[in-house]
Amino acid sequence: MDNFLMPNLLKKFIKNLENQNKSSFTIIAYKKDIEQFIGFLTSKDINDIREVKKENIVDFINKLISENYTKKSASRKLNSIRTFFRFLKNEGIIDYNPSIDVSHPKYNHTPPRIFSKMEYRALRDIAKEDPRTYALVEILLQTGMRIGELANLKIKDIGEKTIKVSSYGKNPEREIPLIKSVKKAIDDYLQTRPQSKEERLFITRTGKPLLIRNIRQIISRCFQEVGIEKATVNDLRNTFIAHQLQNGASIDYIAKLVGHKRLSSTERFLDLIKEETKRKESLGEL
Repeated sequence: MDNFLMPNLLKKFIKNLENQNKSSFTIIAYKKDIEQFIGFLTSKDINDIREVKKENIVDFINKLISENYTKKSASRKLNSIRTFFRFLKNEGIIDYNPSIDVSHPKYNHTPPRIFSKMEYRALRDIAKEDPRTYALVEILLQTGMRIGELANLKIKDIGEKTIKVSSYGKNPEREIPLIKSVKKAIDDYLQTRPQSKEERLFITRTGKPLLIRNIRQIISRCFQEVGIEKATVNDLRNTFIAHQLQNGASIDYIAKLVGHKRLSSTERFLDLIKEETKRKESLGEL
């Protein structure tokens, strides 16, 4: 009976992810999603994985949405559940995967937000008040790096002409050019960086690694101070991609630079650029 108890199966699932060398961020995300799902099933007196039906998964997804989770978040959790059940089926623990018949909640894909020159100049100006904040903003804005990649960045990854970006989740390791403004921002930060044996580049004032949530808080504070509303850290990456394409960089080059696996992810920015150009033309701004 213990072989079918969900907490035990979750441990096996996590071990399998570790054996596949999945990133710690990916493993933590899967673990939290499945623990939440198991908690829901337990509240319904379902403790044996063989008892889980399609309807139970649908009820869980609907409950998330009723609790104000976005449909995008609920969809991501459904992906975690599907991966979990796929593992169980491959291991011969269950005969049928009940999650394959569950539809993803439909949601509208909001277009990426692109900062205007005035917005990102204001952001850089306010960030200059603190060397660490400025280095964070400058790297995000001038490299298109993901926030998780930034948090993982180590001092040894900073070369003379390139930055080595370690693999993060499903994203491959790559190198990106180190432009002068980014190098200067990093050098200035290193002069004020607290003494620490920590390998990661960005640390707290007590010498501990700066976590993703810490970076979000710092950047969000900058948004508030310059009056940029409804913005996210990822919008800095979006702005980098759009501006590079506007300046004539090829789609292939930018896709490789930012770690896009599919060219379509990069191509969608071209439509945004065209729309913005038409808007400016209609307003006589060009």
